[in-house]
Parts: sequence; C-alpha cells; structure tokens
Amino acid sequence: MYYKSMDDFKPVEPKTQASVRTIYVDADTIRELKAWQEVQKKVLKNCGYVLSYNGIPTSKHTLPRALEKLAELAGVHRIKIHALRHSHASLLISMGENPLLIKERLGHEKIQTTLGTYGHLYPNTNLEVANKLTGVLQYTPATQSVADYTSNQHTAAYHKEVK
Repeated sequence: MYYKSMDDFKPVEPKTQASVRTIYVDADTIRELKAWQEVQKKVLKNCGYVLSYNGIPTSKHTLPRALEKLAELAGVHRIKIHALRHSHASLLISMGENPLLIKERLGHEKIQTTLGTYGHLYPNTNLEVANKLTGVLQYTPATQSVADYTSNQHTAAYHKEVK
C-alpha cells in the first residue's frame, strides 16, 4: 500500500512475481481475525480493510507504535514489525518445515534468498544422517576373488589371499 496521507493512499504492485501468492493462515489466527472483524463491524460499516480503525488503511506508523506499547505493557524487549517475519521463518525452521515451503510463505523469488538469510538456523544434521545410513547397505563378503587383474600393487595381495 502506498500511503502518503490519510487522503492519499492506493494499492501498489508487489516487488516481485513471487510476492503474488496465497498465504494459508492457521485456525487460531483466523479465529482472532473473525473476532476483530466483529468488533470492526460495530464501529465501522462496510470497512474493506482488515487493519483499519477508521475505514482507511492503517498507516505504516500505527502498528510499530502499538507493538512498542504492547511490548512495554508485557515487559518484553520491543522488536520491529519486520522482525515478526523473521520470527515466523525461524519458528517454521525449528518445526522442521521444508525450506521450499518457507521460501513460498515469505514470497522469496529464489531459494538462495531464503537459505542465505536463514541458513544459519538450520541444525547441522550430518551426524544424524550418518546414523541413518548405518545398516542401509546390506552385503555378503566375497569368499573368492573373481578379478582377473592384479596390476594394482595394493589389491594384488588381497586377490592372492582370497583365492
């Protein structure tokens, strides 16, 4: 939303094609939004904006001020609005969500953007992968050599022993 003043605002095109997306919202958030909508209907008739207190879009300064006041009341460190986006991505990573899903939710054009920004949050699971690989391959050791070459000095002795 381009918001110059209370009288001068308009929707604008998103920055990238990836920004045009459907974002699925959890049931708890839907419930809160519906409760807000009921409050809004009592005060404003036919308001077309979710975040509106007076029938026009909330200015970009209103939410940061509200977040600051709420953080103060809660006795927690204030964060900026954009940090909520990072918190969401961090939460999804900690829940083990696929990086491609996170890329789509954040509206990143390329997976490199997502991994470059949040890659450090992914746990190093190399040991876990190694443990998963243990026992995957099954084989029966050879009882005789079928190799008809012994040109490699390191395997020549082995092939002679196995025969």
